Amino acid sequence: MKKNLTTVEFKGTPEQEAKLDALIAELKDTRGATMPILQGAQEIYGYLPIEVIRKIAMGLGLSFEEVYGVATFYSQFSLNPKGQVAIAVCLGTACYVKGSGLLMDKITERLGIAAGATTPDGKYSLEATRCIGACGLAPVLTVNGTVYGRLTTADIDGILDQYID
Repeated sequence: MKKNLTTVEFKGTPEQEAKLDALIAELKDTRGATMPILQGAQEIYGYLPIEVIRKIAMGLGLSFEEVYGVATFYSQFSLNPKGQVAIAVCLGTACYVKGSGLLMDKITERLGIAAGATTPDGKYSLEATRCIGACGLAPVLTVNGTVYGRLTTADIDGILDQYID
């Protein structure tokens, strides 16, 4: 699945930058340092902004493309910040055959963002996920970790209305 670059402006703090610098300095001479540095950077920032990927690449003496390739290959990494309201729609097999693709379409239409994106104000994010282990409730989605199951597109507005000001 292709990951979209964020439309949210990157706002790192000097404290975060210092933590990232220390992490790179600590691990840069370690074999296979890219993964643990990316993991640490995501813990520091909550996601992996392009600016951070660029800094990691420079610190490791690698090309931006090499580090970006790792960050986009592994699903554990996110190039977009999570919104204050983080919505995830399961597109695993059980959910998909029961209509989760239609749920995703409805949410995309309502929020005006695609899967993998965050609204420009940082309020909402939308992710497509694989199985979350609630197949008996298919199709499911989560909002800030709360699971909603046995859904139809008619349920979406009521769920989102709880989180929209």
